[in-house]
Amino acid sequence: MSTSTTRRTAAAALGLATALVLAACSNPDDGGTTEVAATSDGKTKINTSPDQNRVTTGKVDSIAAEVPERIRKRGTLEIVDSSGSAAPLTFFATDNKTVIGVEPDLAHLVADVLGLKPHINTVSWENIFVGLDSAKYDVGFSNITVTEERKEKYDFATYREDNLGFEAKKGSGLKVTGPADVAGRTVAVGSGTNQEKLLIEWSKENEKAGRKPVHIKYYQNDSDTYLALQSGRIDLYLGPNPTAAYHAATTGKTEVVGTYSGAGATLQGLIAATTKKDSGLVKPLADALDHVIEKGTYAKVLKRWGLSDEAVTKSQINPPGLPRTNK
Repeated sequence: MSTSTTRRTAAAALGLATALVLAACSNPDDGGTTEVAATSDGKTKINTSPDQNRVTTGKVDSIAAEVPERIRKRGTLEIVDSSGSAAPLTFFATDNKTVIGVEPDLAHLVADVLGLKPHINTVSWENIFVGLDSAKYDVGFSNITVTEERKEKYDFATYREDNLGFEAKKGSGLKVTGPADVAGRTVAVGSGTNQEKLLIEWSKENEKAGRKPVHIKYYQNDSDTYLALQSGRIDLYLGPNPTAAYHAATTGKTEVVGTYSGAGATLQGLIAATTKKDSGLVKPLADALDHVIEKGTYAKVLKRWGLSDEAVTKSQINPPGLPRTNK
């Protein structure tokens, strides 16, 4: 399996264009939908009801045979994702209990190829890694970025580009294209995320350049973060660009004022299926992802959630990730 793919440069990742163009349109009479327009594919109506009618595919015996015997005997793929994620990545349907989004859809698709029944476990962000460490879960599908630090403990099979978004109150007049634009600003970010790592590095860079550091804030949940943004207690929120664009469109109260690669200035960030290092699962995961990419079902899933612009052409095993120091 080839592990090479063409990466975009930071110049392509850094800018004001969002990965999604979203039309805020929700229709409760239609079972719960939100209309989304990918930049190149026209409008897509997202189904937010519990009746998902997911894209499916068939088992591939040769790839399924690569799965470690203990997992094959069990018959299930124990998938973990974060309860702190948001639309269109991982979120709850209109029944407030069914987990939906592009992450569970891709996890189901991979499980199909491997001939396993997908079992999704939704936990807090930090418990994703605790569970992977203890082998409680087989694989994380939760918008997890490949980083050099994480590669010491985990194996990665990539499946989507990783772009971050700076979200501000609508009409703020802010634009973020680099560290200087957040100097002295109050910015919220999730603890333990690669967004936090990037923001800390930008703050250090500002101080070295004689500018003010970034005032970094942490909130327990998205609702508290957005309340702080609306009240002016924070200037910006840095998170995954798909969720920022989705939130901005569906509320009309915020806007994405800058985007950045999740792997820093010189590398296109990548999102990956994450498994404990040397678990024996990363190759079948990558092969399964390559299969659905080639078959076209992968593209159908991304289009379904308005994320066609974040597609990759191949799954890479443990590619270069966010450096320890973002230079």
